[in-house]
This record gives sequence, structure tokens and C-alpha cells, in this order.
Amino acid sequence: MSRTPIVVGNWKLHKGIADALALATEVKNQLSALRDVEVGIAPVFTALHAVGKRLDGCPVALVAQDCFWQEQGAWTGEVAPSLLADVGCRYVIVGHSERRQHFGELDAAVGLKARAVLAAGLAPILCVGETDRERDANETFARLRAQLAGALADVPAADAERIVVAYEPVWAIGTGRSATPAQAQEVHAFLRAELRDRFGDVAAKMRLQYGGSVKPENAAELLSMPDIDGALVGGAALEAAKFVAIARAARRA
Repeated sequence: MSRTPIVVGNWKLHKGIADALALATEVKNQLSALRDVEVGIAPVFTALHAVGKRLDGCPVALVAQDCFWQEQGAWTGEVAPSLLADVGCRYVIVGHSERRQHFGELDAAVGLKARAVLAAGLAPILCVGETDRERDANETFARLRAQLAGALADVPAADAERIVVAYEPVWAIGTGRSATPAQAQEVHAFLRAELRDRFGDVAAKMRLQYGGSVKPENAAELLSMPDIDGALVGGAALEAAKFVAIARAARRA
């Protein structure tokens, strides 16, 4: 099954509007002509509107780093998926390990967000991953199965193809330590099998990203694995040259 690779840069809590526009412009200029790879960037909330305007008419997708599951109401400080669509977002990251670890997000909450994103006509990038303790205890697959079950509860197969699943081992995020290509492929093959059990044949069309200290030096080998369809890039996405190199590696892979 041929799947278009998707490479997304998660800028996390970095870059105000001026710096975000500068980086977005570099990415736009260097990757707008890239074929056979979908590219997205996820700036901070306050820069989304400005960056969205800068990307207007460009194939680089605007991505939000998070959302809330309600459309409106007395929810001070929250942002609804429809508001993200309003500024031009096409994707929303949900369930990132930093949200789970630092803000106490549970699998059920991630599921509410994923369904809200789909209902708004956007596509969720659903993050799953195990800690170093869980990996050392041979609990990786059990943890991933639970995360998928919570996040994908009540999601119909008709919506499944829009979902991107990002495997991000917590022990590899921002640590400089990356899963080996073989380790990453083993987990991605497991995830695809779980998705097939849940959604049937559509699982073969769903895209699975790897995230966790992805850099130009390891991107090509990781992205050459048969079940890895792209990358969710953190630190390396803050430098245009590195991010561009990773996106181009996805095309060669």
C-alpha cells in the first residue's frame, strides 16, 4: 500500500510571531516544491494566525499543538478545533507525551480531543508512546494498546484514514536517544496490526509517524522502514536546514 509520507515540525513553546514567520518562510521557500511528501509545521497558538497567512496558497500545512474537546462555553483558556480550522489549521496534535506527563491528560481525554478534531473536519495526529520504565518492564505493547483503545473509542472506520498515529517513545523525546530503526519498525508493525483489528483494511492506508530525537543523521534509515510513514520532529524542527533535510529524506525513503 502506497502512503504519502507526512513530516510535521512541532515547535513546542518556542518562537514568537516574528521568529515564527521567519522560520515558516524558510520552510515554505525550501519545501513548497517538494513532491510526494506532506509537510506541516506547528507553531505556538499566538503565531498560528500570522503563520497561516504566510502559508496561504502553499502546500505546507498549518498544525496546532493541542485543542479542547468542547466547541464553546465557559472553558477559560481553552481553544476549540473549529477555531483552529478558522485560522487555517489542517491537523491538530493530540495526546503528546508532554501533555500526558505534565498536564495529566488521560487516554479518555485524548479520545475526546481526537473525536472533536474529526468533527471539526480536521485531522488528528494521535501521539502514543511508552516510558523507559514501561519499556524495561516489557510493557510497551500493553501501554500502546491501552492508549489506542482510549483515543480511538467510538471512532468509526469511515474516519480512520484521516487519523495520523505518531509513535513517540517518551525515553527518546528531547534526550538525543532515538529508537533504532528495527525497534521503531517493530512498534509500528504492532500499531498497524492493532489498527487493522479495530478498523479493518483501512489500517493499510493510515499513516504512522515516528517521533523521538529525529534528526538528519538518522531520518533516512528510520523512514525507510516499511511501516514508518513520516516523522513528528521536535528540536530539529526549530532549524530550517535540519527540518528541510528530514523532509527530503522522507521523499528519498
